[in-house]
Amino acid sequence: MERKYLSTHIYFRNLRKEDWKDVHDYASLESVSEFQSWGPNHVNDTIAYVEDALNAAKVIPKSRYVHALVDERVDKVIGAGEIIINSFTNRAGEVGYILHPDYWGKGIGTLVGKALVNKGFSELKLHRISATCHPQNISSQKVLIKIGMTLEGRIRHHMKLNEGWRDSLLYGILENEWTGGMNHAGHSRLL
Repeated sequence: MERKYLSTHIYFRNLRKEDWKDVHDYASLESVSEFQSWGPNHVNDTIAYVEDALNAAKVIPKSRYVHALVDERVDKVIGAGEIIINSFTNRAGEVGYILHPDYWGKGIGTLVGKALVNKGFSELKLHRISATCHPQNISSQKVLIKIGMTLEGRIRHHMKLNEGWRDSLLYGILENEWTGGMNHAGHSRLL
């Protein structure tokens, strides 16, 4: 994938081996991993994540798409967006994203989420896309709603965290609910 711009200076591209240093800048932060089943990362954890993502890109049929999110102004990876195809038969996938805290609260998470959903439906021809988040992660819940997802329920004891089991809120969107990147008034939802 060449650069796919989400805004005037933020773009997606394929993750590269050397990106591990930028990824580690945010993956090693406690605030970033607060609601996750991983982290804060040690260097070896981050290197392993990047290697896993690069290896997944070589698998055929490809079921995991990891994109580096780059701020062109500083030429730095500031996050990642990912689509995992859970079932080719059912055309079902899941999206996830992570962002450096310096970029929180600026609408970038919403841009990333919309771009992932658009790719899932338009390029990967999925029928259903889901996402999960921690019930206390209000910011992520807002992003999922803004990208057109519906709260479908709560998955009890969905993930094992250091302090015990975590519930997850399940969000989803179907291809017939997706408007091809346009809102109901016909304006772009990507920018």
